Amino acid sequence: MTETAVLRQRTHEERPAAPRGGGLLAGLLRTARPKQWVKNVLVVAAPAAAGELFSRHALAQLALVFALFTTCAAAVYLVNDARDAEADRAHPVKRHRPVAAGQVPVPVAYAVGGCLGALAPAAAAWLCGPAVAALLTAYLAMQLAYCICLKHVLVVDLAVVTTGFLMRAMIGGLALGIPLSRWFLITTGFGALFMVSAKRYSEAVQMAGTAGATRALLTEYTTGYLRFVWQLAAGVAVLGYCLWAMEEGGVPHTSVLPWRQLSMVAFILAILRYAVFADRGTAGEPEDVVLRDRALALIGVVWMAMYGLAVANW
Repeated sequence: MTETAVLRQRTHEERPAAPRGGGLLAGLLRTARPKQWVKNVLVVAAPAAAGELFSRHALAQLALVFALFTTCAAAVYLVNDARDAEADRAHPVKRHRPVAAGQVPVPVAYAVGGCLGALAPAAAAWLCGPAVAALLTAYLAMQLAYCICLKHVLVVDLAVVTTGFLMRAMIGGLALGIPLSRWFLITTGFGALFMVSAKRYSEAVQMAGTAGATRALLTEYTTGYLRFVWQLAAGVAVLGYCLWAMEEGGVPHTSVLPWRQLSMVAFILAILRYAVFADRGTAGEPEDVVLRDRALALIGVVWMAMYGLAVANW
């Protein structure tokens, strides 16, 4: 390849991609990552575990908390894309993001992200109480620190992403005043670490040797280390769940079957099935893995049914 051709290629890679159809509002919506909003459904985890999910007050509060957490996440995505706009323009995929492509100006992304980031905790303090506002503020601070520097720190990056999932699972309980048990926190935290590290492992396997197409920090991890992390996290999550299921011991007298204990089978099968994709290096976004594999989705439905029967003490 001649020097002129190399220069043309570099110019083409660094030039912003042509914006997709739609105006500024469409670009802002795309930058807010609507596909990722499904993760915020975790706000129902604690109320569901406590059997306090279906009252009118609970549903209204959870809908509000879902909206507030989604607002915070959108603020982080906007600030992140504005900060990384120049680097994204040199990336074969990220160059099509609205900010990198010029559909959303960088100052506008910063301004909208800042406004959303200030609005959500203020609304939470007014509508949900100080505990929810404090957690949202901590989430924003942690995620912004991740965007700026923590995503370049080994191990800390895994901890920050995992903590984000754990905060989603905690906030529903805080909003409704539900005590969070140690087993709930252990199982949720290490379950999240399992999925996060499995995704990182899959990225490292798939993108090995591909320059510029993966997270820079993945070059610092070895696949052996990431495999160790997701295996460790899976083991602790299973142990925590089993201890929760066996905590009361024996067969409940008021239930038809010991649903708490039986749900361990479905939970372990779900972990083992998910681990198949992690081991192959194909465990991407958790929601994509579950929806793509019918067997895993079915196991998940069976587990939720057993879990619900255990909570209802049927």
